[in-house]
Amino acid sequence: MPPRSLASLAHALGATADLDGALIALGEGVAELDRGAYVALVHYDARRDMLRQRLSPNGAQIDRSSLETTFDHLPAALRGKVVAGSQFVDVVDKSADYARLFGFGSGLDGGMLSLYGLRVEGELSAVAALYEPRKIFGTRTTERLAPAMALFELAYGRLAERDARQEAVRTLEDVTQRVHGEYVRKLRLMESALGEARTTPQEPGTLGAAEAVALQAEAARAAEEVRRAARRAEVADQQLATAVGQLEQTHIELHRRSEALRQRTRTLYLLDRLLTLDAGTTQARELVDGLLAMVGDDMQAQRCSLMLLAPEPEFLYLAAARGIAPNIVEGMRIRIGEGVAGRVAASREPLLVQDVRDASQHPLLRDQYFTTGSFISFPLIYHDQLVGVLNLTNRAQRGVYDDEDVERVRLLGLVISLIASRHELSRRLLEIIDAR
Repeated sequence: MPPRSLASLAHALGATADLDGALIALGEGVAELDRGAYVALVHYDARRDMLRQRLSPNGAQIDRSSLETTFDHLPAALRGKVVAGSQFVDVVDKSADYARLFGFGSGLDGGMLSLYGLRVEGELSAVAALYEPRKIFGTRTTERLAPAMALFELAYGRLAERDARQEAVRTLEDVTQRVHGEYVRKLRLMESALGEARTTPQEPGTLGAAEAVALQAEAARAAEEVRRAARRAEVADQQLATAVGQLEQTHIELHRRSEALRQRTRTLYLLDRLLTLDAGTTQARELVDGLLAMVGDDMQAQRCSLMLLAPEPEFLYLAAARGIAPNIVEGMRIRIGEGVAGRVAASREPLLVQDVRDASQHPLLRDQYFTTGSFISFPLIYHDQLVGVLNLTNRAQRGVYDDEDVERVRLLGLVISLIASRHELSRRLLEIIDAR
């Protein structure tokens, strides 16, 4: 998918509050890829094993229609792949017939139908249907749409969980109100009956033994009903408290997943920018400065540097830097095995430091520009060959790097290593620095 479309789709899916908005964003992405392709979302009713409502993006609105067709209309092998989810499954035989089954018009004959199962909590919840024209040359629309569809699947799961949570809250509130109302009504009736029995005057000698026993039994039954009603109300309160706790945990988990989706979107966007830079220029200085700036900005590093392998054996040299001390200049050498970057290059293992006392052991970091005790030093490896070391220091906002940041740098480092090796940046950049 084009970079702009993938980035805008990720932003739209993260910002939308309902399924209609997410589906409209997906439809716009499909339209940018292939004007002749159409996409629709069909809700699946697991209890009745039926495909129910069909939603299809039409510009800035959603067209809704009812299908009411059984899922077993599809071949067994195809059903199994759709239920597994998370991939496009081509309908090879009778594609046009099944396209009409999913609500696509008869004027689309000659195309290819592909289905994508969307799962929520391990069960099939909906089926996304894509109908595209047959192509003799070029890449299939389903292949180009796969990253966008993966983002839509994450957004669909988030929206489905939110709707389920809201429905659970409404149901629980209705049940609690009914139980409490019934409890209050019975309690008032019993109190009224007891009050009436106590205030009714009785003439001496007129109340027989049988009547007295019956009145006592009725009073006991009323007291027992009150006790049971109070117990039911107590149980309802406990269930409500438990449900509220579960909803809070669900909200926390939903926030965690939303944050994970946001981080994945950021990573995809940055990888796309790195590859776009690689495709747009072959200038060594422009490539190195651009790579370091993108990663430094993304990781909020006020100080960052990129060291590449020097022609001298067992040495690295400073290829690019931002925010470092004035006495440290480009081209300076560091022996592999000495200092933080040298030890990282020798071990080929990333180093994460979160304590300022550990960080202060490195002489390059003991200056007025070093304001936090957290930094990441990461080795750049390509085809089992050392390319260089990436250093990130002084995080701007949250202050401390963690293990998740290291894993993010690991993915970015792979792309930087590939670009640096493909363009021979280590040799070419050193020629530029030495020529000054």
